[in-house]
Amino acid sequence: MRNRSRMVFLLSGMLALSVLAGCGGGGSYKDGTYEGKSSVFEGEEEDGSGAGYGVVSLTIKDGKIADCEFTTYEPDGTLKDSEYGKQDGEVANQDFYNKAQRAVQASSKYAENLVNAGNLADVDKITGASISYKEFQEAVNDALDQAQGK
Repeated sequence: MRNRSRMVFLLSGMLALSVLAGCGGGGSYKDGTYEGKSSVFEGEEEDGSGAGYGVVSLTIKDGKIADCEFTTYEPDGTLKDSEYGKQDGEVANQDFYNKAQRAVQASSKYAENLVNAGNLADVDKITGASISYKEFQEAVNDALDQAQGK
């Protein structure tokens, strides 16, 4: 009987932790759609690669993250899309363009991973999109703060 009581206690604790993790561990979120934005990152290299910011649209349903979209922009507000990494509409440097496009594609996975994980802490950085990861975290935290009424 003693072992059964321990098991019930452990299972109750695990259930409580999983509920907290499903809610992002940050408390109660109000249902709705929230937009979060990161600060503008100025880029790591002389060519300004990686410069820009991220915007998240986060939908909370039943207190949990139900949907997420993440888009990245250049500092001037230009969407980072299939043109990102080109110069004057042309691929001047194939390696640079490939790197830029890998970052765009990897960035799109962050939103999907957040919805699947239910918790920002469980979204791992993707190789080739580490700057976007920082922008994503900042934008999600901004949206979650709004969802908590902060």
